[in-house]
Amino acid sequence: MLSNNNSSQQQTEFNLVQVNGTWIRNSQHCQQAEGRSSAAKIYENKSDHGLSWTVVSPIVFTYRVIQCKNILDARNDTLLWGHLGDQKLKDTISNSKPVKRFVVIDETVNQLYGSQVTQYFEARTVVHKILPLPTTEENKCMELVTKILEEVHSFGIDRRSEPIIAIGGGVCLDVVGLAASLYRRRTPYIRVPTTLLSYIDASVGAKTGVNFAGGKNKLGSYIPPVATFLDRSFIQTLPQRQISNGMAEMLKMALMKHRGLFELLEAEGGTLLQSKLQSCESSERSEQEDSATASTRIAIETMLEELAPNLWEDDLDRLVDFGHLISPELEMSVLPALLHGEAVNIDMSLMVYVAQQRGLLTAEEKARIIQCMLGLQLPVWHQDCTLALVQKALSERLKHSAGSLRMPLPTGLGSAEIFHDMSEDILCKAYCKWTDELSSSGNK
Repeated sequence: MLSNNNSSQQQTEFNLVQVNGTWIRNSQHCQQAEGRSSAAKIYENKSDHGLSWTVVSPIVFTYRVIQCKNILDARNDTLLWGHLGDQKLKDTISNSKPVKRFVVIDETVNQLYGSQVTQYFEARTVVHKILPLPTTEENKCMELVTKILEEVHSFGIDRRSEPIIAIGGGVCLDVVGLAASLYRRRTPYIRVPTTLLSYIDASVGAKTGVNFAGGKNKLGSYIPPVATFLDRSFIQTLPQRQISNGMAEMLKMALMKHRGLFELLEAEGGTLLQSKLQSCESSERSEQEDSATASTRIAIETMLEELAPNLWEDDLDRLVDFGHLISPELEMSVLPALLHGEAVNIDMSLMVYVAQQRGLLTAEEKARIIQCMLGLQLPVWHQDCTLALVQKALSERLKHSAGSLRMPLPTGLGSAEIFHDMSEDILCKAYCKWTDELSSSGNK
């Protein structure tokens, strides 16, 4: 019995048990029914003013991230069945119903791989629809989502057993994810990233979204895919700028939590760029992991470590937000001049100067990080990243961060902490040093 504003309140906790298809409330004070238990609970509150119920219902998502080779080889089952566990796979294959798949593919990717995707499904006798779309940052809007939904509805899919497949970069994966989350309230979907940026970043989390009202990803949802399939062979057709763009997110994870990955990028970043993160035949036959395989694996593992406990961002203290304090404002203000990873790297570059100004990094560590960025052919400064833009971006960040700035900053090479304040004096001094030392590096 609790007292609140001179009124009495009594709370009773109920567990939920399913008996013969019916859910029954079990209180701690009554005889317990036997059946299938739920993790959900109902709390009943009686007070002088009336009756209320509080529902606590945990939501559990299970999704798979699979690194594979030759995903478009018709002998490879991954694209069709990789999202299923062994028992579900047996049950599905034993079903005589024709297999159907709806595929959304980026227009550029379709020009490169569309015929292989078609040949894959034809060889597997899959009823399919392939929808090429211009999934660029400038087109990342609800109109694309509506287009996908109209086509999905026309094609017709079983929302439980026929996942939508997204093949493309981060924009494609985000847009398809949002469409899938809306269609019949949630339809499973699969991500097949074709850029390095989406391979490391957009593919393995739960976020979906589109741009709205001039803001990046202002509309969206948290719905993870049932699976993400990672095949590095897609990356070999990318221009080198797109490889650099993706390596910014790899460097982010290195700076935040993995010194070994930083040192690998520092020593071999240029080679990885030139090889487009492809493994040579001798490396593939070797039991020892090569640099391309190691760098992508570590980036994925560290990303999953940070995302898995906090998929819905209930905790706003997120190391993966490093490089994302100022970059959304900068990226949208100069669109399409900067790619996402380039804007993120400019943000990280400035924050490295902030970290050094705060005494978190030595001058040598700062210099090593900037040199590594340049070695990855990433921009470290931009003329449109003015002090006014930085201050505006941080102010916006503060508005949406529950009263605290929540700024991830490196505290060494491969370690970081979240800081909840920013001195205007430190920011201005760091910004001036950043501009004085790096403005000569030019814009990307």
